Amino acid sequence: MRRINGTALIIAALVATIGALAFPVWSYADRSGTGQANLNAATVATQWGPLSATDRDFLVKVRLAGLWELPAGQQALERAPSEAIKEAGDHLVVGHADLDKRARKVAAQLNVPLPNQPNEQQQGWLRELSAASGPEYERKFANLLRNAHGKVFALVAQVRHTTRNTLIRQLASDANQTVLDHITMLEATGLVDFDALANEAAGNATASPSGPPPPDNSVTVPSPPAAVPTGDQTFTSQPSAQPEGEIGSPAVNTNRPEPSP
Repeated sequence: MRRINGTALIIAALVATIGALAFPVWSYADRSGTGQANLNAATVATQWGPLSATDRDFLVKVRLAGLWELPAGQQALERAPSEAIKEAGDHLVVGHADLDKRARKVAAQLNVPLPNQPNEQQQGWLRELSAASGPEYERKFANLLRNAHGKVFALVAQVRHTTRNTLIRQLASDANQTVLDHITMLEATGLVDFDALANEAAGNATASPSGPPPPDNSVTVPSPPAAVPTGDQTFTSQPSAQPEGEIGSPAVNTNRPEPSP
């Protein structure tokens, strides 16, 4: 009888332990609305629409980007290396001065505090650039800044897609133009290590990519028909083009109106 009771107690304890371990997994995985609850908890109302934690993080990151990329661009101009590096530096200074002005205005309207100096990692990048010279400096400039812009580009896309705040949405649109322009100019230096960028991204990825199978070079794939409108409609818009007078230039046209007072 004592042996049976002891066995029953052990079994009961095991069942209780498994249940305690399984409940948090069930309660998180199976309950609906977890993400929505987090979104609602971190969102505040404003006259321009809800302001989420991601929106606020975006504002801070735009400010931080300018705090280190603008001086990095100035340094490139002062050191006067190759013309391509110099031109990229010019775009960094002009673009981030404009974007920072817009970000500070939006932050003031939404009452979001902003940092006044780069973070530790960004300060480290500036020190790394200052310590380099010659071809090493040019490679570091192109690759550090291209990698940083690529990461913020993904955040811009997420915010532009998901924000419910009109001020943040407009700032994301402005940032999209500026960041794409800077990516394009940095790549035009011919020094960007695309293999390193791809390998770093692959190392951080978790989902398996999907898409067509690898091409079989022994077979010529026929070109698909062109995507063209049908019928008798007339259209007023035009495809995006290079800035007037800059045929062949890699620059992105970032002309946009000043923010309203």
